[in-house]
Amino acid sequence: MKKYCIFFILIFALKSTIYGQNVQYYNEKFRPQYHFSPEKNYLGAPCGLVAYDGEYHLFYQHNPRSNEPEYFHWGHAVSNDLLHWEHKPVAIVPDNQSEDKEFCTAGPGSIIVDHNNTLGVQSGNNKTFVAFYTSYQCGQRIAYSNDKGTTWKKYDKNPIISEDDTKDAIGPKVFWYEPGQFWVMLLTRNLDNDERKKGFSIYTSANLTDWNYESHVAGFKGSADLIEVKVNNRSDDKRWVLISGNGDYMLGAFDGKTFLAETIRMKCDFGDNYDSPQTFVNIPESDGRIIQIACMSDADFKDMPFSGLMTFPSQLSLKKINSGTFLIRQPIDEIERLYEKTHSWENKKLIPGINFNLLKSVKGDCLRIKGQFDLMNCEAFGFVLRLYKKTSGVELTYNVKRQVLSIFGQSVPLEPVDNKISLDILIDRASIEVYANNGRAVMTNSYMPDDYGLDYFLYNTGGEINVDKLEITGLNTVWREAEGKKKSKKK
Repeated sequence: MKKYCIFFILIFALKSTIYGQNVQYYNEKFRPQYHFSPEKNYLGAPCGLVAYDGEYHLFYQHNPRSNEPEYFHWGHAVSNDLLHWEHKPVAIVPDNQSEDKEFCTAGPGSIIVDHNNTLGVQSGNNKTFVAFYTSYQCGQRIAYSNDKGTTWKKYDKNPIISEDDTKDAIGPKVFWYEPGQFWVMLLTRNLDNDERKKGFSIYTSANLTDWNYESHVAGFKGSADLIEVKVNNRSDDKRWVLISGNGDYMLGAFDGKTFLAETIRMKCDFGDNYDSPQTFVNIPESDGRIIQIACMSDADFKDMPFSGLMTFPSQLSLKKINSGTFLIRQPIDEIERLYEKTHSWENKKLIPGINFNLLKSVKGDCLRIKGQFDLMNCEAFGFVLRLYKKTSGVELTYNVKRQVLSIFGQSVPLEPVDNKISLDILIDRASIEVYANNGRAVMTNSYMPDDYGLDYFLYNTGGEINVDKLEITGLNTVWREAEGKKKSKKK
C-alpha cells in the first residue's frame, strides 16, 4: 500500500509541476501570451512565411546569442493553426563560417515552394523549400531544404547576385508570376547609389539562379511584398498591391516586369511598431485567404530573456468605398479558438461622467474588445486600457469633431459610417493592436506597462453615446499546453 501511495504522490507532484501555478515557461511579466515571440534572444523581421502540407512555417531574423539585432540567423517555428507554434532548430546560419556581428550573416529574404523542381535539387516526397536571403556584404544567396525546413543546404554557386552588382541591396522577395511562367524577385536597393532613388528593383528568372534586371520603383524602403488582391472579393476585379517595409502601399498594374502605380502611396498602419510585413505563400486555394504577419519593431523588453514579437496574423483584402479603394486588415478568425469568458452589452446609452463604468467587471491582460458605437451628440469617447491603481493606463480616444482616433501619441483620420465607429482591439501583455471600422485603419503598438494593469474604463465626453454592441472576451494563452506536453515527453 505504501508503494501505491508514493506512486500517486509522485504523479500528483508531476502534474502540479506541469500544469500548476509554478510553471513559468512563457509566463514572464511581459511575455506575449497569444502573439509569437522567441523562447529567448532577438527576434526581427519575418523572412519566410510558407504554408505546406497542412502546416504554417514562420521563418524570422534571429540572433541565437543575445537580445541584440546582430549576428543574424534565420529562426523557424511551425504551427497547424497559426496560433500554437512549435519552435524548431535554427534554419539558416551565417555564410563562410562567419563569426562577425554582420559580415556574411543571414539577413532578410523570402521562401518559395519549388513545385516543379526548378532548382533541380529535389529528393524524396517533399517539395523543396528555396530560401533567398541577403548575406550581408556577401551578396544575395540561396539555401534549400527537402525536409520541410528542418535541415538546410547552401546552394553551391552562391551568390546568385553578387554584392558588387547591387550596392546596398537587401531583402529579396521571390514569387512565381503565372501569366508569364517565370519567377520574379523584388530587391530593395539604391539605384545608381542614389539615396533619392532607393526603392524596389524588379528582376526575372526562368531557373531561380540567373536573374535579369527589368525595372525599378523608387520611394520605398525596407523589405518588399507584392501581391494580387481581389477588390470587394470579386474575381473579375483585381489590383496588385506593392507593400514596403513600414507597411506603406500602392495599388497598380503589374505585367511581371514593371509595376505601374495607379494610386499615391498610402499607409497601412498608423501605429509606432509595425515593421517588415510579409504574406504567406502557397496557401491552398480551398482557403483562399491572404494572411500577413509583421514584426513589432523597437519593443523594449526590459529584464526579459527575449526581445521582439510578431503581430497577430491578419487577413488582407481590398475594399472599394466612395473615396477610393483601400487595403483592409482584420484579425484572422482563428482567434476565436482562444476565447474564454465573454462580457457583452447591447443598446446601452451612456451619459458623460466618471461615476459609472460599464466595464467595472472586466479584468485581464489578454483580451479582445469588439464593439460598435453610435456617436449621437458626444464630443469624444474612448477606452482607458490596462488601468492599475498606481498608473493611468493607456488611453484610446476618438475625437468626433476632428474625426481622429488616437493612441500612444499617434493618430489616424477615421470617418464615421452612419455616425458610428467600430473598434476591434487586441490586448496582450506587451502590445495593443487597434482595428477600426472593420480594418479600414489599423494601429499596431508594443509597449511595456509599468505594473500589472488589469482594469478597463469606457468613457464619453460632451454628450451621449450609444453602445450598439460590445463584447469583451478573455483570450487563452497559446503556450502553457505546449509546455506541458514538452515536459511530459521529457519525463
